[in-house]
Amino acid sequence: MNEIKIFCPATIANLNCGFDVLGLCLEGIGDEMIIRKATEKGLRITKITGADLPLDVEKNVAGVAALAIVNAINPDCGFEIEIHKKIKAGSGIGSSSASAAGVVFGINELLGKPFTRHELVDFAMKGEALASGCEHADNVAPCVLGGFTLVRGYNPLDVIKIQSPSELYAVVLHPQIEVKTSDSRAVLPNTVALKDAITQWGNLGGFIAGLYTGNYSLLGRSLQDVVIEPYRQKLIPGFENVKNAALDAGALGSGISGAGPSIFALCKGQDKAEKVAYAMSSSYLEVGIAFDMHISKINDEGVKII
Repeated sequence: MNEIKIFCPATIANLNCGFDVLGLCLEGIGDEMIIRKATEKGLRITKITGADLPLDVEKNVAGVAALAIVNAINPDCGFEIEIHKKIKAGSGIGSSSASAAGVVFGINELLGKPFTRHELVDFAMKGEALASGCEHADNVAPCVLGGFTLVRGYNPLDVIKIQSPSELYAVVLHPQIEVKTSDSRAVLPNTVALKDAITQWGNLGGFIAGLYTGNYSLLGRSLQDVVIEPYRQKLIPGFENVKNAALDAGALGSGISGAGPSIFALCKGQDKAEKVAYAMSSSYLEVGIAFDMHISKINDEGVKII
């Protein structure tokens, strides 16, 4: 195999109670990449559509991630990379992680799968660091592995994949504005009150338990954020009204997707997800900012060949 075309799915990170450690993979929303073997060693980004991004390998998220895996293997060939962006940068649904995860998956496939999917997460994080200023896996892990992922630790990297309850759906409202990850991190405090940390630990534990047991009520009770959301919501026009609209329509919970500005809701069943999407859309029309809506089951496969 000398050429591969792949689908790189969008993701939701943090999920209110799991800042930098929790994420899920979405269906139907994502980038596409084409990666080819080349006789000349080295990496070249030959084409980018859908976004104004640098072709310079060292200045591109996919390029940096690709360098990490290629340097680890030192193959006797090079690679040409095409990136077709369909997830907008700064959307809060894992645009940079899709690029980073997709390229390491593709190169790994072309080289005969020397690394497991879990091992690929570490390479993808190198590209993610270019976008956000630090290595974190809450988006790249679900993109590579699919389903829900929990990052138990970073030294060494320890990622656990968790199956999704069968009726769980995600709804995402994406306002057509950009919030840079670096800017959204800049508004966060350096310290957290002990009482808030205890609340957040309890919610994260409850959410993980809810996933394993399929307890939708427990999932909903656990989708609370007392650490990050109070600071980041000011960056998202209309956030509080949209969140309340989602909850009033029957969502299990709602919050900021990743660094924002996207707003997510989790729901039990497709019918409920469609009602919640309608309520969120109706609320955001009053803000006067264009937006996209997505309804998705949880994608258990992650990045894949197409």
